[in-house]
Amino acid sequence: MINWFKWLVLSVLTLLLIVALGLYISLRLSLPALDGNSATYHVNAPTELSRDGLGHAVINADDIFDAAYALGFAHAQDRFFQMDLQRRAASGSLSQWVGDVALDIDKKARFHQFEKRAKAVFDYLPSKQQELLVRYAHGVNDALSEYTLPPFEYLAAGVDIKQWQPTDSILVIYSMYLDLQGTQVELDLAREALLTTFGNDIYGFITQPSNYQAALDASEIPLLEAEIPQYPASLRAVINEQDSERDQHSEQGTGENTDLNTEQDASPSSANHIKYNNTAIARAQYMGTELPDIGSNNWAVTGSHTATGAGLLANDMHLGLRVPIIWYRAQLNYQESGSKVQVTGVSLPGIPGIVVGTNGHIAWGFTNANLDNVDWIELDNTTPTNTVTERIPLPDGEHEFTFEVSEYGPVRELNGKRYALNWVAHHPFAANLGIINFGTIKDVQKAITIGKRIAIPTQNLVIVDETGNAAWLPGGAVLDRKKASFTAIKQQDATMPERATKLPMLLNPEMGRIWTANARVISAEDFKVWGDGGYALGARGQQIRDRLFEKDTFSETDFYAIQLDNHARFLIPWQHLLYGLLNMQDIEFKPDLAYLNAWKECACEDSVGYTLVKHFRREVIQTLFGGLLSNLDQQGVNSRSLLRGIEPATWQLIHSQPDSWLPADTESFDELLVDAYRRAKHKLLDKYSPVEADMEALAWGKVNALSVEHPFASQIPLIGSMLNMQQVEGFGDTYMPAVQAPSFGASERFFVSPGHLEDAILTLPGGQSGHPLSEFFTAGFNDYATHAPTPLLPSEPIHSRTFYKKEVE
Repeated sequence: MINWFKWLVLSVLTLLLIVALGLYISLRLSLPALDGNSATYHVNAPTELSRDGLGHAVINADDIFDAAYALGFAHAQDRFFQMDLQRRAASGSLSQWVGDVALDIDKKARFHQFEKRAKAVFDYLPSKQQELLVRYAHGVNDALSEYTLPPFEYLAAGVDIKQWQPTDSILVIYSMYLDLQGTQVELDLAREALLTTFGNDIYGFITQPSNYQAALDASEIPLLEAEIPQYPASLRAVINEQDSERDQHSEQGTGENTDLNTEQDASPSSANHIKYNNTAIARAQYMGTELPDIGSNNWAVTGSHTATGAGLLANDMHLGLRVPIIWYRAQLNYQESGSKVQVTGVSLPGIPGIVVGTNGHIAWGFTNANLDNVDWIELDNTTPTNTVTERIPLPDGEHEFTFEVSEYGPVRELNGKRYALNWVAHHPFAANLGIINFGTIKDVQKAITIGKRIAIPTQNLVIVDETGNAAWLPGGAVLDRKKASFTAIKQQDATMPERATKLPMLLNPEMGRIWTANARVISAEDFKVWGDGGYALGARGQQIRDRLFEKDTFSETDFYAIQLDNHARFLIPWQHLLYGLLNMQDIEFKPDLAYLNAWKECACEDSVGYTLVKHFRREVIQTLFGGLLSNLDQQGVNSRSLLRGIEPATWQLIHSQPDSWLPADTESFDELLVDAYRRAKHKLLDKYSPVEADMEALAWGKVNALSVEHPFASQIPLIGSMLNMQQVEGFGDTYMPAVQAPSFGASERFFVSPGHLEDAILTLPGGQSGHPLSEFFTAGFNDYATHAPTPLLPSEPIHSRTFYKKEVE
């Protein structure tokens, strides 16, 4: 019996070893060839693709077309899965990989018909840009043809690799539209629902301006002076009815807990806590939190504020973080009009060219500008529509998705009315490769001309040059408009969609400093024309602005320190509020007060107090506005988009304490606030220390740990976690320059002064290759995790491929 069992164990272990060995061999076979020579019809002259110790792709080519071919080849070797993911996200084809779980995402993408629009954009492009996309696609497909086995993601999903088409690169641009402007589409409809459901007073109260304003001209939009409106009576009646039904149910002695959010509390005030849940949680069930501020930080100083006299630029784009990371290090060396061109920075796999970078004479960076590029048009009852049917492929079939389209755009219904979407992304002028023209530009003034012509999701484009100039302008496609719209417009007010050509711009400001952080940077007057496409609150922008006025001369390392600034200035009033409330009940909250007293005013790794303050604020907002916003969600809109501007309304309620906003059976705002803290604390303990209830487990570094993960990792048993980057204790948060969430944050840290590239920094949150056995899979991540500076310029090459022109037989 013992021998039988021993042989069984040995057999199982042997079988596992064979499977592991087979998996390893399969992965090895899918590694790309990084050295050698090859012939292709798709270059005109010998073209070299080399890589340094980080995997930094360095391309030496005769012209930009050969460079595009080599970049496509490099992208496909290292990141084809990511490229495929981007085009599938825009075309609405993710469900074919992961099944029904992605159907809602695919439906949202199909609503925009991007695959069809990509063909129209391609036809609209200049012939040079069309040729670049063709050459790039040839490079991608030549790399795919070398695969002995496809990347493991395709083996795991059972999906075949499809060749890259030139229009797929346009789909990648559309995927960035969805990332960077997708919330604009939701925001305008949410504001429309808010206005039509609750009226002007509530609408104005929820969407009012804040005192967190940091426009480049220091202009301010006047704050709201109206009185706080009454809590909507119709909504309160619904809540009271729900409360009454719950109380009757409780009195009947069923013994069942009818409130799923009731939390057992051993504190002296637990009775009040449970009572509060049984009534007010009807509207506090809302779990919405602010959307992340996609779009990032950038700032610059003119040469009068550097030791060298050259301009200095910082850029860190805030996006979702995953394996592989979004950006790809590249340097393009080629000739144009008889001159040598060298462009170094980050590229986006799927697109030829450098997105953010420098050519040694100028440097440029982007953040999401959030100018309004969306109109929902309320259709007349007689306006005709056509039905569109989209067939979404699934692993075992397909799903049929239908929606209506009018001459004004695709149509959604809200409360019995039809609204057509006019979004800049829907028009042929929404996308181009104009960004490649930065490569030959040598000063800011000429770069501004190029910046006005690029077509990408509208960005705050900040440019500096080696002679000390600095400028800001909106770079990208912007809908032309005479007046901003914040909610739906009437059909008769709709105009022919055209691209705006006269936009605001700032060159060499007297203060010598420029900053953007997703909030409003345009003047208050320009705001009346270009509107609000979902601005960040402005607290982050204020903090960056103030840091830039703390010194007179800056270096790259000074800029890096600003990017890592995690001072919790925004939450200081919340900490004072919470400390004062708990101090009145210090017996119950004595340990909590100690943590709050030692919170360090920062989103630091060891700060428990920061975690408590942040989640207290979240719970208060959910309690005060949950019922109202849940009502909007039930109408089919995304109310979370309204939370970015909720701060001023929240503080007005806290300071004024109007009775109508108190939940039923809650006697005072102090009771509301303290109970909100209790719930926040218990939710945290339930999640992070359910057994020991150890407050130390709530240290911000643990709660906000950086977790850069592969999207397939959780689906692969035993070894899936090996696809992820090492988890790192989190620092930073929203509303401060150092933006970080577990899977969101600075997708690059870029600091550069043109003409002084030996000191330039480019740190990325992951490796260059998406292949888990590649020597470049994690290369560079440690610098990001430890906040070390990674040089922008590549080091000596360790691998090299050369492509020769293949003669036609």
